[in-house]
Amino acid sequence: MNRLDNKQRMLKLMEILRDQTDEENEYTLDDITECFKKEYGPEVKLNKNSIRDDIDHLIESNFDITINQEKEGMPKFYSHQYRLFELYELRMLIDAVASARFITKDETKQLIRKIKKLTSIHHAKKLHNEILIDSSVKSESKLVRLAINDLHEAISERKIVTFQYGRYNLNKEFVLSHNGGQYRVKPLALTWVNDFYYLIAYYFAKEEIRHYRIDRLRNVNITEEQFAYELFDVSKYVSSTFHMYAGSEEWIKIRFHNDLINVIIDKFGRDADIRKLDEDHFVLTAKAIVSNGLVKWLLNWGNQAKVLSPSSLIDQVTNEISNMMAVYEKEMD
Repeated sequence: MNRLDNKQRMLKLMEILRDQTDEENEYTLDDITECFKKEYGPEVKLNKNSIRDDIDHLIESNFDITINQEKEGMPKFYSHQYRLFELYELRMLIDAVASARFITKDETKQLIRKIKKLTSIHHAKKLHNEILIDSSVKSESKLVRLAINDLHEAISERKIVTFQYGRYNLNKEFVLSHNGGQYRVKPLALTWVNDFYYLIAYYFAKEEIRHYRIDRLRNVNITEEQFAYELFDVSKYVSSTFHMYAGSEEWIKIRFHNDLINVIIDKFGRDADIRKLDEDHFVLTAKAIVSNGLVKWLLNWGNQAKVLSPSSLIDQVTNEISNMMAVYEKEMD
């Protein structure tokens, strides 16, 4: 091709500026011309006045072009500097994708390539991901992204969902629960916790809210049955759960050592009801999902955490401590 029509030339100019320039890499008209020649061959017919006119038209059409000229009579430098995402935001997106266990290794590489296209080729080189993509902890199921899309759609349209659910056994074989029977649920929200996506849903068979790891779902089906809209505060609900175990919501009161203040604020937020007890301890009062997950979370802190109420939670914690002691006592015998 030796000659470009006006539309082709303008579209290519926009692409050059978008992909190859930024605040640190600016092109003169000669540089832009060279880009055209690399794409269409050295014989391509170009007129600098036409390129200047194209630049003016792009600016009038609200395409961001920055023009710099150090001194009168010196060449002008052109660049596209406005980006939807700042470089640090793209780094966060890439790190999140690389860390997410539910995304397969191949999908991770594909997503990172796409994210890099949201900036110039020069800035994209700075986005080299420092987080190792460990295939041993990445999901092997490519069905996850399809399930996520279907579930978002079901939540948006308030439609009941059915699926099969399973787990791995000791032989590392994926085995469906309930002999492969269907789970029928009302999907409430999706949340990303501890590197995994979870579906929070109302399980009709047990008449309670449960959580399901999306990488463990199989044969997700959106039915035509609709349910009524109800307000569901995802952030508030997730902050009250522990290790994504379901259970009943109750008021809890826990005594913590002062060393754990940042842990508690990270979990419950700065608005948490925290009150000084003595020089070494404070008391947290909060609504939480009482479950095995809460018990396991509390035992992480050893003697730095003590349940004050409810009595049912005290019993669960003390029973678990007794069971742990029994395991070690048997081994010692």
